Amino acid sequence: MSSLRPIRENERTLIHYLLEQLNLKPEDYPINELVDEYEGGKMGSISLGGDPNAYDGDLIQVEYTDSDETPVVITLTKDTQGRLLDLDFWKVDFSKLLEYPTPEKVKIKV
Repeated sequence: MSSLRPIRENERTLIHYLLEQLNLKPEDYPINELVDEYEGGKMGSISLGGDPNAYDGDLIQVEYTDSDETPVVITLTKDTQGRLLDLDFWKVDFSKLLEYPTPEKVKIKV
């Protein structure tokens, strides 16, 4: 992981949207003001400050198609304390994320 940085508004918006899709209140899952980027931010994945050794599952997984038409899987995870752990992006060809997704561009993965 790299150094901490302030969470971006587009990241916060996406996390709130994902929580709302689960009928969860964003205020019940506080988001740290500082996040840590994985892979230097290449694919967009961030650590939300939970204990990385205490992964307790995925809250929701959505799909997104980047501007180069490459599929991206986005997963919001939690730790064993019920806190947000990661917002994980996996672009199927491992290339750099070109356009950050907005809520209207993601689809719930069934």
